[in-house]
Amino acid sequence: MVTTTADKHDRATTRNTIQRALVLEAVRTLRDHPTSADVYEAVREHHPSISRATVYRNLGVLASRGEVTRVEVPNGADRYDFRTTPHCHALCRTCGGVFDIEMPQVDMASQVTDAHGFFVERCEIVFEGVCAQCRSRDEAHVEKDCGSRHSA
Repeated sequence: MVTTTADKHDRATTRNTIQRALVLEAVRTLRDHPTSADVYEAVREHHPSISRATVYRNLGVLASRGEVTRVEVPNGADRYDFRTTPHCHALCRTCGGVFDIEMPQVDMASQVTDAHGFFVERCEIVFEGVCAQCRSRDEAHVEKDCGSRHSA
C-alpha cells in the first residue's frame, strides 16, 4: 500500500493528539480570545518542550474542524474563541481586545441572494469601536486635562 503526502496530512488533521488536546484546553482556559502566541505561552508553561509550530498548526486544525473559532483581526493577530456556536464579536480599536456580543441570531446567510448564484456558507460579524474600559480611561484623562487647565 502506497501512502501519499495527502493521506498523511488527512490522518494528521483528523486524529486527536495529546498536543491538540493541550492547545484546545489552553483556548478554553484562557477564555479571552487569545492569540496564537498567548496559547503557545499557556501550553509551554506546563509542557516546555512543545514547539511554537506545533501549537500554531494545531490551532489551524482545531479551527478547520470547528472545535475553536478563528476571529480574524485586521492589522493584528488572529484570535481564537472556545465558543463555536454562531455569535458576533466586538474589537476594541484602542486596546485590541476581542469580546463576545450577545444578540439575537439571524440566519443572514439564508437571506442573502446573489444574481450570480453565490451560495453563502457562513458569515462573521465583527463590530469595531472602543470598549468600556478604554472609554472610561479616556474620559478620566480628558477630565484630568480639563481640570489642570482650569486651575492654572
